[in-house]
Amino acid sequence: MTTPAIVAHDLHFAYPTRTHDTPFALHLPVWEVPRGGRVALYGPSGCGKSTLLNLIAGVLPLARGSLEVAGRQLRNLSDAERRAHRIRSLGFVFQDYPLVDHLSAFENVLFPFRLNPALRLDAPARTRASTLLHDLGLGDKGGRRPSALSQGERQRVAIARALVTRPAIVLADEPTAGLDPARSTAVLTLLEQLCEERGVTLLLVSHDPAVLARFEHTLEVGALSSTDEAGP
Repeated sequence: MTTPAIVAHDLHFAYPTRTHDTPFALHLPVWEVPRGGRVALYGPSGCGKSTLLNLIAGVLPLARGSLEVAGRQLRNLSDAERRAHRIRSLGFVFQDYPLVDHLSAFENVLFPFRLNPALRLDAPARTRASTLLHDLGLGDKGGRRPSALSQGERQRVAIARALVTRPAIVLADEPTAGLDPARSTAVLTLLEQLCEERGVTLLLVSHDPAVLARFEHTLEVGALSSTDEAGP
């Protein structure tokens, strides 16, 4: 039987009241995401969507409960162990898809290897970067810097960067916000196609009903959070 990509049981998290004007708590009783599945997270601003992504990424520690991500139980891992797991197992696509201005598109795709000594920058990694750029229609633009690329092209470079490390899970935080409908559809289609071809699990945050309609599985994060208590 295949192990799910994400398994949460009685997950609790609360921000300390001294860091938030309004106390905030998130509780996820039971949740499983199948390996290779696609799930959209939605809800009003401030409901905890980014908090949930940060818990899955191991950026934030659990207050209570269990959370297994890509085969590792995060509950008892140290900060360093969670970071190492994040580097090896997760890819990220952000709304603003920050790229390094002085690096070429190809070098930007490989940038995670510069940041993380745990990742090995070898010939296969370079081949994956070239293949991803080609698959994303950027095969002839790998030598260009971000300033010479269009908005949609920069977003595609960010998608390639998220996948080049061969992650088990990609976390995409509103990757199409600010894009027109046609460009949004194109970016989503590419992201979904690349994840499916590689067996990568995709978790995507969005406010856009048109984006949510593309996903068979969704999670309303607002139903899991509260702002009337300081903790679980």
